[in-house]
Amino acid sequence: MKKFLIYSFSLLLLMSSFNLEAQRKKKKVEKAEEISLEAFKFRNIGPAFLSGRIADIAVHPDNDNVWYVAVGSGGVWKTENSGTTWSPIFDDQASYSTGCITIDPNDPARIWVGSGENVGGRHVGYGDGVYLSPDSGATWKNMGLKNSEHISKIVVHPNNSDVVWVASQGPLWKKGGERGVYKTTNGGKNWKRVLGNSEWTGATDLMIDPNDPQILYAATWDRHRTVAAYMGGGPGSGIHRSTDGGETWEKLSNGLPKSNMGKIGLAISPIIYSFQTAGSEDCTNTYSATDFDNDRLGGGTAVSASLPIEITDDLTISVEGAALTLVFTDGTRGWLVRG
Repeated sequence: MKKFLIYSFSLLLLMSSFNLEAQRKKKKVEKAEEISLEAFKFRNIGPAFLSGRIADIAVHPDNDNVWYVAVGSGGVWKTENSGTTWSPIFDDQASYSTGCITIDPNDPARIWVGSGENVGGRHVGYGDGVYLSPDSGATWKNMGLKNSEHISKIVVHPNNSDVVWVASQGPLWKKGGERGVYKTTNGGKNWKRVLGNSEWTGATDLMIDPNDPQILYAATWDRHRTVAAYMGGGPGSGIHRSTDGGETWEKLSNGLPKSNMGKIGLAISPIIYSFQTAGSEDCTNTYSATDFDNDRLGGGTAVSASLPIEITDDLTISVEGAALTLVFTDGTRGWLVRG
């Protein structure tokens, strides 16, 4: 009888302890459920993936409060108050990566966008061709070149909106695709390749002579990336000129490197300036300018991948990211490197 009482008392204590522990856990759970999530505020902790790199900017020709900005990995943004506030206007399209943006000089409500950023890094996003908005970015239509993947530049004829040229760099990770300079004469319904090839040679820059729309200059670039290697230049890289509206092209060579060149950026003032990233050892110097039918062309190296060129006056130019200024020595030809 005594043992039975001891066992019964021990069992009662054990059950009481289990019940007490369960009540404690229940109180903790109930207490936790009472905590409001409103006490927690989201904050940005990085790294820096907000919108990515700015690929291109276009400012309304008649209203400098209106800007359009193409973002390498963030679509297209528009401001109507000089950058105080911004609105995304490309989010409903198939591509999030954009490489360039152009306002039609004949109708500023017509906005052209080239999808796919024009860089060669592993991080780059690809696109699905060119887009056109007829209503200042409210709606968009894909106008073709869906296999281009990386669009570098779009140029609209200053007197005819139906004539448009597109510089396409083409796929990064494989050969083929729609690469080179393309031209349309019916507003983008059909496209014809007029420069480059379907294997490796794409177009990385394009500009039109402001005094004669029949004259165009294009920079081509051979480039290819694999998981383990990168080809940043080749025999197809170079500077080309057309005098018949882009139907035929000649490759310019005087005063330029004889070996393979890398990525090239162009600017016109109306003097033609070109800067190249090093494609080989021969491209690490500055080269003298030579007349091309009254057009003066100069070349040099730059460290900026996108090669932004600032022309401060008729004789002096500078390159963002490069610790040098290039100046005409006699006002007509030749370069003087000044640190």
